[in-house]
Amino acid sequence: MAPTSPTPSTHGLPAEGIRPHADQPASDCPTLTILDPVTRKKPNVLVGASRTFLGALAACVFLASCGQGDEQTSTTTSLPTTTSLATSSDASNATANGIRLVSAQAGAAIWSDAPSDLVILDVRTPEEFAEGHLGGAVMIDFHGDDFASQLGELDPDVPYLLYCRSGNRSGQTTEILRDLGFGDVADIDGGILAWADAGLPVVSE
Repeated sequence: MAPTSPTPSTHGLPAEGIRPHADQPASDCPTLTILDPVTRKKPNVLVGASRTFLGALAACVFLASCGQGDEQTSTTTSLPTTTSLATSSDASNATANGIRLVSAQAGAAIWSDAPSDLVILDVRTPEEFAEGHLGGAVMIDFHGDDFASQLGELDPDVPYLLYCRSGNRSGQTTEILRDLGFGDVADIDGGILAWADAGLPVVSE
């Protein structure tokens, strides 16, 4: 009795899953085709490839969207910034109108080329005024009880060059003058201290 050839193991798969290679006899080189364990059918290669392609396409779309999100996150909108500049040059300050703060140099330009109706107003004390003041200045004591009333007696329609010791009292005086309707007041920034530091002349009594 001829020996019976053992049936090739398919590891639990149906025996019909074995297919011979096209170039060799079935007994010499069996080819194993693995069937789908659920459907018991040969897997659809096209469906698997389609799923693989769709998965790769989805991954590409996801990566592209992430890259675009990062680009949008890192992009900042450049807003125009307002640069704080000096109000104008010394020459412009010397000829400008309105209640304004001017440098000692701009004040000197006003003082040296003064119009006939310019009032140089010193709002320090009499003692400070006697120690040194701008030539041609008139003094009204900021600390005087009638300070505001004395300012009210001045002509609001003529130009003024205003100063004190360091700019504090003159700065407060400009607010009073504004309320009184004065329209052309140049307040020297830093007062007579800045004037003297700039080497500009003072007179004393």
